[in-house]
Amino acid sequence: MNDLSAYIPEMIETRRYLHRIPEIAWTEFLTSELVIKRVRELGFKTIIGKALFNEEYAYGREDDVIEKAQKRALSMGMDPKLLEEMQGYTGCMAIWETGRDGPVTAFRFDMDCIAVEENHDETNEAFVGGFDSTFPGLMHACGHDGHTAMGLAFARWIKDHADSLKGTIKLVFQPAEEGTKGASGIAESGLLDDVDYFIGGHVGMDPKLHELGIITKGFLSTTKINVSYTGKPAHAGAAGQEGRNALMAACSASMQIMGIARHGQGNTAVNIGTLHAGEGRNVVPVHAKMELEVRGANDQICKYMQERALKMIKGSAESYDVGCDIKIMGRATNVVSDPEMCDLIREVATAVPGINRVFDYDTITSSEDCSLLIQKVQSHGGKAVFFYYGCNHNGHHKSDFEIQDTESLPLGFAVFVGALKKTNGQ
Repeated sequence: MNDLSAYIPEMIETRRYLHRIPEIAWTEFLTSELVIKRVRELGFKTIIGKALFNEEYAYGREDDVIEKAQKRALSMGMDPKLLEEMQGYTGCMAIWETGRDGPVTAFRFDMDCIAVEENHDETNEAFVGGFDSTFPGLMHACGHDGHTAMGLAFARWIKDHADSLKGTIKLVFQPAEEGTKGASGIAESGLLDDVDYFIGGHVGMDPKLHELGIITKGFLSTTKINVSYTGKPAHAGAAGQEGRNALMAACSASMQIMGIARHGQGNTAVNIGTLHAGEGRNVVPVHAKMELEVRGANDQICKYMQERALKMIKGSAESYDVGCDIKIMGRATNVVSDPEMCDLIREVATAVPGINRVFDYDTITSSEDCSLLIQKVQSHGGKAVFFYYGCNHNGHHKSDFEIQDTESLPLGFAVFVGALKKTNGQ
């Protein structure tokens, strides 16, 4: 790793800067500004704004939240011309063309944070190190700050070693991974249609520090759904018969959905995450809003769960004679990594000093929308893989999540560099 040591200080500094300004899905304007300006300075071509997405598949965008984030970014000194160029969309694809024949290889780095209040005390490594979140209620509690910083260090390495590379390299700095909102629009944009090799990675999960786990197969397909019921108000005591109860429709749907018969051919999961309803104790509830998700071992099983849930949602609306609006807010699929790409990562990781254990696993039951980018590349014959490089965390999405950045990130960085040497080295 001696030739990589020069890239580590800037990577750690960038990660800790980003940790202080966490931005949730579709609001990563300050993060995107840093990424776009740096890769452009390095000489990468960039695709940003609406050109990065098929907007029909850009799920879960909330205009009021995005507008508020843009105003905050401007108040913190963001370049207004760049903000205008971004057209309300965060993220960036940075493209390096070597000018020599060779494969097109893409790498994904996600950027968004979690809506979690960080621990501002001695139990948290970021607080102790002086780089804890400055945004109330928001925290990089899944390591995406480290991913973005690593992607930028990787971009600098590519620029510095351009003479030893062939083909084309695409770095996908993806917004809105949390809630599986951001990848689908990129997958359906056409920008990955020429990709021969695709590599995605993530810090943490099962592997401990100095370990690396290769996802041979895993993740659950998922669909995220928002439901709004609209009823009719009435005096609950004097004229209850005139009302139409949105709250009861939502409660009825919730109970039915949680009881969906599980599929016999693979793992399934369902959750009603939030339910907000009503206006007062003596008013028939007019409004009810639900956030839920379904998951399945593959797209077919997830589709079964989704179809059953939607029937129950619509059926409850009809039963209680209320209006119903359903929005798909995110989705992801399962992953089956290509064996030759698993072998490539295994060979590279085994040779990295400091990685003491490399293992395969196929039992991961979370969801990851990088799966859609992988699926898109594989759909035209490209090869793909996803892996985790470990850290000793206290649980993802928790207020004391930590990654030991000076130890974990250099190891992940070395694997990305080593993989690129294998796919695009001369």
